[in-house]
Amino acid sequence: MDDTTDTTWLDGARSVLPILIGVAPFGLIFGVTAVNSDVPNLAAWASSFIIFAGAAQLSIIEVLGTGGAAIVAIFTAIVINSRHLMYSADMGRYTATEPMWRKVVMAYLLTDQAYLISSHRFPTPRASASFSSFYLGAALTLWVTWQITTTAGFVLGASVPESWSLEFAIPLVFLALLVVAVKDRPGLVAAVTGGLVALVAIGLPYHLGLMAGALAGIAAGVASERWTQ
Repeated sequence: MDDTTDTTWLDGARSVLPILIGVAPFGLIFGVTAVNSDVPNLAAWASSFIIFAGAAQLSIIEVLGTGGAAIVAIFTAIVINSRHLMYSADMGRYTATEPMWRKVVMAYLLTDQAYLISSHRFPTPRASASFSSFYLGAALTLWVTWQITTTAGFVLGASVPESWSLEFAIPLVFLALLVVAVKDRPGLVAAVTGGLVALVAIGLPYHLGLMAGALAGIAAGVASERWTQ
């Protein structure tokens, strides 16, 4: 689809509907895990509104629930969410003329899913005046889904049977994003390299293996793009 075509927030909302199949059980997993941890329920529940980042929220619950220091939990969450710096830097091309209040809202709602869906829909900033509306439609749909499902997880608690095997949702969410993100050979090289490095470095403390994989993937993707030019 040509990125000069006008789009609305409703188009953005529709675009993330398939991804919600993985996001919804992910939210349930977090809610159930958090309510059964040693972290105060109110603080854990509020993290969905304050942080709004599933992987980071789970890491905080894991660290604090096992007696780790708050500073360690914060540092771990920052490392995991550091990939958002790359997302926001790229989104700056689309939002340079937006008012500050909208930039703040878009930054708060930034997730892997919202960014990748929107950047896929708008490959370049050219004639992308409706980028913000599309992005906000996708991001708000994800936000509402996350709040509802994490709250449901808190309410249901241990009553969710293990036979549901909701753990599959976490890799499913990121696999779905991978399909969207890989559009050419440099993208494939970046994805494979980043994945392999993250796997090899999985034992690093504070989830630094994720950062190592991200940096390696970026370097490999840039090198591949230059090699093919």
